[in-house]
Amino acid sequence: MTSTAPPDPTPHDETPETDDTALVPLALRSSLGGMLMGLANLVPGISGGTMLLAAGVYTRFIRAIAEVTTLKFRVPSLVVLGVVVVAAGTAILLLAGPTRSLVIHQRWIMYSLFIGLTLGGVPLVWRMARPLTPGVLAGGAVGFGVMLWMALTPGAAGCSEGAATGMLLLSGMAGAGAMILPGVSGGYLLLLLGQYLPILGAVDNLKTVLLGLRSDAGLDTTLLGDTLAVVIPVGIGVVVGVVVISNLLRYALDRFPKVTLGLLLGLLFGAVVGLWPFAQGVAPVAGDELKCRTLTAADLAEVDPEDWPMERFTPTGLQVASALGLVLLGLGLTRGIDRIGGGGADERSEPQ
Repeated sequence: MTSTAPPDPTPHDETPETDDTALVPLALRSSLGGMLMGLANLVPGISGGTMLLAAGVYTRFIRAIAEVTTLKFRVPSLVVLGVVVVAAGTAILLLAGPTRSLVIHQRWIMYSLFIGLTLGGVPLVWRMARPLTPGVLAGGAVGFGVMLWMALTPGAAGCSEGAATGMLLLSGMAGAGAMILPGVSGGYLLLLLGQYLPILGAVDNLKTVLLGLRSDAGLDTTLLGDTLAVVIPVGIGVVVGVVVISNLLRYALDRFPKVTLGLLLGLLFGAVVGLWPFAQGVAPVAGDELKCRTLTAADLAEVDPEDWPMERFTPTGLQVASALGLVLLGLGLTRGIDRIGGGGADERSEPQ
């Protein structure tokens, strides 16, 4: 008499976490997800959480943060957390300068790509949210409404030093939200807060300072001080945001999964509203208000292009066609990343 072996209790797309041999592929997927997450946090419109979802390590990353912040330490969770953080930090440090330059000088091209990358995350979240229920619809309506309100409400930073520091702390928390929430773009939120280019500039300056230590130039203390005045508040905001948001999200996904996933879908669709590509920086003139002061003719030469006010322009037919092509390219890239990451296999194993 032949016997049938009992079914394997471990989902087909997850390897038992006690198996040390599973740590190697887990580390590789975490490295891919971390690099993509770092790049996503530099790019308005792309969610770091969406990139982790595409790489198939999103739920493991959320679980790892929740465990570490509650003083529960397991090797697989520490591997995921450590590899993702190192890979993301490396990507941010190396790519902040080039990304900042492209956004300033090639805005419509980059924003068209951002739209496609953002929309490419919709199938990833929908995979977790389906089937459609009233909870998904309600959450989606709220998420879309929040992003629409943010897109139509210009960000305003205060003029005092305290207000600037507070805005940097808030910006760090926004970046943390992008690491945790699929569909929420940290770069996009930083744009709305008016802190996107200054923060990218500070990160690029930090790289310059570190490279200077290895050359005859030595330490530029002035540049270091200016850089740390931005990096430290942002870093504190990121740490606080990651701890708080990860635990809140884990609780929400456990208790209200449909509403939470619907909210994430709404955030994804709503993010596209604020990414209208056909706008460009316009050089200010004497008498314009900029950064809480009225510019004089002598001030104009000192205004950085990143601070120029934005104005919409009428695109040519070629620009419209090119923009649509870039949207499709961005959509294809996100879907390709999804396939490389195993089609979000890690996420499908989670209870809906």
